[in-house]
Amino acid sequence: MSNKEVSRHFKQFLMVTADLIWLPLALWLAIAFRWGDIPYATGWREILVYLGTTLSSALIFLRFGLYRAVVRFMGTEAIIAVVKGVSISALLLAAFVFLTRSTGIPRSVPFIYWGLALLFVGGSRFIVWFYYQSLLKKDKEKVAIYGAGDAGRQLLTALRQGSEYEPVLFVDDARRLKGRVINGLRVYRPHHLDDLINKEGIKQVLLAMPSVSTHQKRKIIANLEPLPVHVKTIPVLADIVSGKAKIAELREVDIQDLLGRDSVAPDKELFDKCIKHKVVFVSGAGGSIGSELCRQIIKHEPEHLILFELSEYALYSIEQELKKVIPETIQLTALLGSVQDKKRLQSIFTVYNVDTIYHAAAYKHVPIVEENIVEGIRNNIFGTRRAAEAAFDSGVETFVLISTDKAVRPTNIMGTTKRFAEMVLQALAQKQALKGTRFCMVRFGNVLGSSGSVVPLFKKQIKQGGPVTVTHPDIVRYFMTIPEAAQLVLQAGSLGLGGDVFVLDMGEPVKIADLARKMIRLSGYEVKEESNSDGDIELIYTGLRAGEKLYEELLIGDNVAGTQHPRIMRAEEKMLSVEAINEKMALLDEACNDFNVAWVREILLDSETGYVPDKEQPVDLLWCEIKKKENNVIKAQF
Repeated sequence: MSNKEVSRHFKQFLMVTADLIWLPLALWLAIAFRWGDIPYATGWREILVYLGTTLSSALIFLRFGLYRAVVRFMGTEAIIAVVKGVSISALLLAAFVFLTRSTGIPRSVPFIYWGLALLFVGGSRFIVWFYYQSLLKKDKEKVAIYGAGDAGRQLLTALRQGSEYEPVLFVDDARRLKGRVINGLRVYRPHHLDDLINKEGIKQVLLAMPSVSTHQKRKIIANLEPLPVHVKTIPVLADIVSGKAKIAELREVDIQDLLGRDSVAPDKELFDKCIKHKVVFVSGAGGSIGSELCRQIIKHEPEHLILFELSEYALYSIEQELKKVIPETIQLTALLGSVQDKKRLQSIFTVYNVDTIYHAAAYKHVPIVEENIVEGIRNNIFGTRRAAEAAFDSGVETFVLISTDKAVRPTNIMGTTKRFAEMVLQALAQKQALKGTRFCMVRFGNVLGSSGSVVPLFKKQIKQGGPVTVTHPDIVRYFMTIPEAAQLVLQAGSLGLGGDVFVLDMGEPVKIADLARKMIRLSGYEVKEESNSDGDIELIYTGLRAGEKLYEELLIGDNVAGTQHPRIMRAEEKMLSVEAINEKMALLDEACNDFNVAWVREILLDSETGYVPDKEQPVDLLWCEIKKKENNVIKAQF
């Protein structure tokens, strides 16, 4: 038996022993109060009443769980159990007095006994509870709960049972709750919070509003941001209801709460067109967007979902995740492979009779691709072409390319490869004019929390105590949540007629430096910069990286039209002929085979992608090292 079990059993023994003392003492005092004199239980009837009442009451208490409850966490249920147990004990006393025909115990004694027993049994437990609470309060951090509804009250109960937080007040926007006292805490209006933080010593504000709209939550967080407190939130309502999370599992404010927006109800018809009862293939299925596409796809009843991924670990991870939730009616297949292997792709599309392809496989990290130019071109351009040609040759119905805002007037290789990939599909769509695959592409900006995004980086830097690094004080980006982006991609694919470039409504652009400041403040810290040298976490600017733009755009021209979905637009943009694309790709293939990075860049500059590099020479790491050694050899010869 463990020390913990010994300790628990010993505490239970003490509780039973205490009750075996309190109950007869309560009965003795009840008789004394009734007679106004010290009673002496000399007859066998009185002794039987004492013993019977005490022992049977202890058994009743055991039945009601009074010896299983942890006293320091005693709540409403435990108090009710004490009242019930003592009430039954009083009834048992009356029954024993009647059965034994004891003349030394008046009929009014059970009523007096009930009050005294309740005082002793309940009071002893309350004293222990109060003692533990006073000890815990010394180490607890004072917090305010924002939201005095059901979620706030449940959170209050959970926190009082813990040893980490001491709730001192409620904050709520509802005027009708102002000044009310709920479970011992007063409710204040939000505008009082600034003064209360110093007065009450509040260190954190806990948001207990799992069902409010994204717009409302953003407004509340914006008001809390300037205050010197750490802001945390409870899980979303869906996770609480489904049992995935508990209400007391406090989390950092999600970036979606800062930048997210209220979703538009999805169009079921658009989902069903390319997914329901179809064989759906997702390349790059283990990536940020690809994995979310898979999660969304299985909700819309495909016949078969095929996961295609180059990374073994990423493929394993998404397959294991989907296996836990996918309905038995949907077949799931996980395949390793590269999108540059046209023969493997065509075999897959033919053997499995693929209907719809979502092509999310791409190298997307700007500095990485800038320093690995040939591989970026091989994967993003040639991989897209081979996948598209395999789809066309296999009679696939729909091919959707996941593109990026960096494809618009690109200053980097990554964006240029994505624009080139768009042009490849536009050219192939001209062949599709008579028959075959519908090619379309969906262009959008950054997604929150994706690999390589600034948000996880900022979180890590804040956790480490800074500094938080931003490349430029004026850099601006569009943001969208991964689930919203995936939903819109799936719906946009159904709108394509052939060669369409769809652009998602990304909302308002976000200044990255402002985002960093918000995240620092909401973590309970002050920003340390030139205007505030006494801050906690420093915000520093490192300079734009290779190929990085200050502003991203979604449209190349102004020729854009709406669709039946309010957040999906169709852009009409210039396209090259099949012959022109074939000519450029033949040159690219030759240049890549020769590892002639300078020539590769010249071809891209001449390919009408809008590519305007910000540096005169490429920064491909291997190519630069080769050139350095060649120059050293030439110098040595002279």
